[in-house]
Amino acid sequence: MSNTIDLAEQSPMSIGSEAASMTDRSTLPTPARRPGMRRGVDSCDNLEPLFAGLAQLDHADEQRKLLRETLICRCLPLAENIARKYACRGENFEDLLQSARVGLVLAVDRFDPDQGVPFPAFAIPTIMGEVRRYFRDCTWAVQVPRRLKEIQQAIGPAIDRLFQRLGHTPTAAEIAAELDSDLIEVTHALIARNGYRSSSIDASFGNGGDYPPLSMLDTLGGEQPEFGLVEDRVAVRPLIEALPEQDRRVLLMRFFDFQPQARIADSLGVSQMQVSRRLTGLLNDLREQALRD
Repeated sequence: MSNTIDLAEQSPMSIGSEAASMTDRSTLPTPARRPGMRRGVDSCDNLEPLFAGLAQLDHADEQRKLLRETLICRCLPLAENIARKYACRGENFEDLLQSARVGLVLAVDRFDPDQGVPFPAFAIPTIMGEVRRYFRDCTWAVQVPRRLKEIQQAIGPAIDRLFQRLGHTPTAAEIAAELDSDLIEVTHALIARNGYRSSSIDASFGNGGDYPPLSMLDTLGGEQPEFGLVEDRVAVRPLIEALPEQDRRVLLMRFFDFQPQARIADSLGVSQMQVSRRLTGLLNDLREQALRD
C-alpha cells in the first residue's frame, strides 16, 4: 500500500513529525506512485489528517511541497467531476477542467482542518465558483460590464421561478422586482444575453434543397448612400426651424413643394433674381452652420 494511505491512517501529530523527519524524497508519495489509490470523488475522503500534517510544515520545506502535491493529485477526480457537470453548456471541456483544477489548488491552499469541516464540503463550492467565474469572464463573445454579467446569470433561474408562479413568461419589470434590481439594469442584461454567443458571417447555411448554401455575408445588403441623407436631415432640421418664417417658406416651396423660382417670386411679390439670391444665401448659411456644429 502506498505511503499516502499509510499517512491517512495516522494521527495529525504523527503525520507532522514523520513528514518533518523525512530526508529521502523517494519515501514520499508522488503523482507517479499511486498504486491501488481509489478513483472518483471518494478519493477526497479522510484527507483532514494529511492537511493537519501539512499545516505543521514550513512553507519552504520541500517535504511540504511534496505533501501538498499529493493532496492536489488525490483530489483531481473531484475537479474533473465538477467540470463535467458544466460541459453541457457548449464550452471546451479542457478549459473547464483547467478552471476546476485552479479552484482545487485554491481550495487546498485555503483549507483549515481546525474548522471541523470535511475537505470536500469546502472544496466543492470553491471549485464551482472558479468554474462560474470562467463562464462570467472568459466565455462572452462581446465585452459586457461585470454587473450585467452577474444579473444575467441570475435572470435564468428568476424566469423559471416566475413562470411557475405566474403562468406566463415574465416581463422585464417582473424580473427586476423578483431580483430586487433596477429595471434599466435588468433590461440591459436581457439585451446583453445576445452578446454571449457570436456567429461567423462566413459560416454557410442552407435548406438542403437544390440551391447552394449561402453564408450570412451573402445575405447582407450593400452600402446605402441614402443613409448619409438621413444624417444630413437630422443635422439641418433644427437650423431650418430657427430661420425666419419667410426664409423657411422659400425653402419649403423650392425644395419640398418643388415650385420654380418664378412662381415663388410671384407668391412673395419679388423678382426671380431676388429669390435666387435668397436661396443661395440661405443654403450657404445652413451649410456653414451644419459643418461648424
